[in-house]
Amino acid sequence: MSAELSRLEREISRCTLCPRLVEWRERVAADPPKRYAGQAYWARPVPAFGDPQARLVIVGLAPAAHGANRTGRMFTGDRSGDWLYAALHRAGLANQPHSVSADDGLRLNGVWISAVNRCAPPANKPTVGERDTCLPYLVRELELLPDARAVLALGAYGWDGALRALTALGMSMPKPRPRFGHGASAAIGDYTLVGSFHPSQQNTFTGKLTEGMLDEAIQGAKAAAGL
Repeated sequence: MSAELSRLEREISRCTLCPRLVEWRERVAADPPKRYAGQAYWARPVPAFGDPQARLVIVGLAPAAHGANRTGRMFTGDRSGDWLYAALHRAGLANQPHSVSADDGLRLNGVWISAVNRCAPPANKPTVGERDTCLPYLVRELELLPDARAVLALGAYGWDGALRALTALGMSMPKPRPRFGHGASAAIGDYTLVGSFHPSQQNTFTGKLTEGMLDEAIQGAKAAAGL
């Protein structure tokens, strides 16, 4: 990782700007479910992860309370991550199909994985103020990823956050404002924004998102990124 990206991710991991999220991330770590009893939780803001020469940036909502908030790596240690990394492996963008811990040997090729919010929020619902406080971190990451040409937004929240980040970078916004949908695509300045339903259990268990649908969205984003 580049020195500037490394400094930024260390800064992110020390952030305490949102008191409600600080309290929540630490509270769930102090009282984990039985399946994680005895494990040391990360319980801090989760830095982004991936290839510093990434052409594709994946933007999610926020860390899961017992996923990335536990393991310290985006989309790691929960069902959403199981789906995402398996799909990235099928697309040739990850060296292995699973992500269980921050030291499991996973490497990404041309991909950077980030989120709009970096702390696990209660009920997976950050406030507007918490979104706006955290969003500058995503903007700064995009500034430090000069090769990035596509953004894959996971869910409507990721889509909205990506649009806000790209606007903050000075990218020209189409009118009307691009609307989220699975497979939606929009040219935003130097980037192509692609939408996918989030690989959360409420989508994967109900069949709203299938492996084939996720694969198709990733292939579209991969093509837009020139990978």
